[in-house]
Amino acid sequence: MADQRLCILSSAKPQAVETAQKLRARFGDHGPADCDVIVAVGGDGFMLETLRAYMKAGKPVYGVNCGTVGFLMNAADLDDLPLRIREAEKAVIHPLSMKAVDEAGETHFALAINEVSLFRQTRQSARVRILVNGKVRMESLICDGVLLSTPAGSTAYNLSAHGPILPISAELLALTPISAFRPRRWKGALLPHDAVVRFEALEPDQRPVSAVADNQEVRNAVAVEARENRDISMTLLFDRGQSLDERILREQFDY
Repeated sequence: MADQRLCILSSAKPQAVETAQKLRARFGDHGPADCDVIVAVGGDGFMLETLRAYMKAGKPVYGVNCGTVGFLMNAADLDDLPLRIREAEKAVIHPLSMKAVDEAGETHFALAINEVSLFRQTRQSARVRILVNGKVRMESLICDGVLLSTPAGSTAYNLSAHGPILPISAELLALTPISAFRPRRWKGALLPHDAVVRFEALEPDQRPVSAVADNQEVRNAVAVEARENRDISMTLLFDRGQSLDERILREQFDY
């Protein structure tokens, strides 16, 4: 690993472009097909874009933070980058597969690293039926939306919607309502990682909903199925002492 080859990618933000240029000058640059490690320079959004673009390449991804939060990234320290990558702690994550059917009968497929969500499209609340492994678990949820989150995504929108934080190694998915109106006190559910969740839009003409896999949107969805895809594994690299498990644990103690 002493001569590991890096592929350095960056977002379009000026700070990220400048940092990536400095990294290429110091450590070289190889194409995604020829590298040992992909280095993503930017913010969490760019990390998600990189993971989606290269999720089937089988290359570990190391993030360099030039964004705002940087939960999935490492500090933008240009010194000893090859050593930090060699000593990095690994986190293996799996995406969700989304299959959405719209009102025209067209089927759409997408992959989500964080979550699959349903959102109301108009001022009227959505009304959604929820099935788990083919069994109706909630006949009618009236809400702004509902989401199914991976452990990696549990600290993202899921947390903002008051969903549970999941350890990265937990073989669980979080099912979380967004501003539930009826049943008012329902807080969501924890599901086994191999659960198949189906959402059905009730009254889609009056209460249209969008289905979203991370940032890939399908408008006027009438039925959405989501499940974990264990055929795809992605490896994220984190500096020693800054593993994804450690970051998720910190989030639960709010520091």
